[in-house]
Order: sequence, then C-alpha cells, then structure tokens
Amino acid sequence: MANSITPRPRTGHPLPTTVWLPGPDEPNAAPIPGAVLPAWAIDKIRTDFVGRPGHRPVPLLKIAIRDTAPGMDARIPTTPFTATADDEDGTERLSVLLAELHPDALPAQSDDLAAGGTEMADALEDGWHGFFHRGHRLLPAGGLLFLATRQRREAGRLTDPLGTLIASARTAGFRYLQHIVVAYAHPVGDRLVPALPADTSRGVAHCDLIALSAIRHG
Repeated sequence: MANSITPRPRTGHPLPTTVWLPGPDEPNAAPIPGAVLPAWAIDKIRTDFVGRPGHRPVPLLKIAIRDTAPGMDARIPTTPFTATADDEDGTERLSVLLAELHPDALPAQSDDLAAGGTEMADALEDGWHGFFHRGHRLLPAGGLLFLATRQRREAGRLTDPLGTLIASARTAGFRYLQHIVVAYAHPVGDRLVPALPADTSRGVAHCDLIALSAIRHG
C-alpha cells in the first residue's frame, strides 16, 4: 500500500498528514454502505500503524456513532476485530478503539461546531465531550483512539469537524498524534480513479482518520 507524507502549510505549528491509498489489487477501495472507513484501512491500522512484531494484527474494537442524542451509548453498533488464536498477546486489555463518526451525526454548519450558546453546541458538548471522557476511561495509558469521519457539504458549504473534535479529545485527556487522509480511489499509473460511496457529499473523495493517544497523569 502506498504512503506519502504531505505537510500542511505553515501556520505556526504544522501538523503531519499522511495519505493512505489502497493496494493496486484491492477490489474495494470505498467503505461498505453506511460506513466511513474502508476495510483495507482498518487492516492497515491493525498491522502497519500499531507496528506489532511480524505485522500481527492487533485486537481492535470498532464503534459506529450515528447520533449524539441522550442514551447514545445504547445505540452504538460495535464490531470487535480479534487477534489470531495463536497470538499470546491477543487477550490483553483493549488498547485500540476505532470510532466511526458518520457525517449525519455531526452539526450541519461549521459555526455550530464552535463553543457557544447554540442548541447544536450544547449537543456537541453533551454528546462528544462525554464520549471522549468515556473512551479515555476505557483505554489504558498509551492506548490509541482513532476517529474516522469525513467532510459534508450543505447548501454549497463544506463542514470540516476535525478541529473541534480534536480540541474536545484533548480536553478529555488525549494527545493528538496524526491526521491520515484515506482516499476513496484506486491508484492507476500516475492517476487516482475515484471509487465513491453513494452516501458521500459531492466532491468528497476521502475520509479523515485522526490518531490520538490516551494520557495518564500521576
């Protein structure tokens, strides 16, 4: 699978951004309907990113967040990815959590993501703020939380939730590690041929994957 590092423009503290592309023989570059992250990218998290000896896949729990209304935890579908039967470390405490944040679960306007007195800002505080704190309690020190989401276009306006989500995660005790762009496209020669899911907004040909690490003090 191809990787390339593309630094953001210098705005004080540039953040590293990595681009992930599917392998040339990968038949499904895009995620399944209703999902955000393609299956090949989940495999890459479990092997390449974590970096276990022998590229053994690390156990991972994927959760799909589609709303932030009260009682959201009871409605979150979960999918465990377990280790192989001969993996002696496979029974360790969960240390990798992947949260897929469907765009429909995010505020529609960028202004609504900012802290303030709006109804959506209150929902963000109650929903995401609480989620990050619960995720932090679930993971051990150094445990990894991955956020997979994508932009959404509403009335010609593009909403990018990453800044506010990262800020909320930091408040809950997570350290920002990396921003990964996961392309919905097949590499063909020196070109990328889009393979777009049916539920993406016009012009959106990728999802964003944010890697965070749980910090423990004392």
